[in-house]
Amino acid sequence: MNWILLAARKGLSSLVVYGLLAIPFAALAQPWNELEADQQRILKPFESRWSELPEDKRARLLRGAERWQKMTPEQRSMMQERFKRWQALSPRQRDAIRLRFDKFQKLSPTQKAKIRNAFKRFKNLPPDKRKKLRQRWRKMTPEQRKRWLLYLRHRRDSNS
Repeated sequence: MNWILLAARKGLSSLVVYGLLAIPFAALAQPWNELEADQQRILKPFESRWSELPEDKRARLLRGAERWQKMTPEQRSMMQERFKRWQALSPRQRDAIRLRFDKFQKLSPTQKAKIRNAFKRFKNLPPDKRKKLRQRWRKMTPEQRKRWLLYLRHRRDSNS
């Protein structure tokens, strides 16, 4: 569960890198000089290589630019902080997060909802209890983690 929660948290950061989401498919092949001024301003770092980027990446970036324009200053600030944390990660860490995020995306809506609910419950715990749980998790072997997760599932199911 811990890796999925991390992916859910960090996965949002990767969306900033790839461009958040929401523009029509027709914009895929749009040349740089046909982008709106606001889009060009937001996507300026990609200008020199825009025509070389794969269409799917250009589409993600365009969708991200659109979402960026709709964000409040507070949301933009939060996303910039997340992006800085993303940039500080090693390529190996980023790849691991992308992989976990992809796995999360492939889950059923029910499974995703369960994970989100578990994450909300975790976030609502007092900070000291969250810290103890993290420490306990890190000390467990993979086999102990599996047993712990099975125990939690069994406990949850018997309380339902």
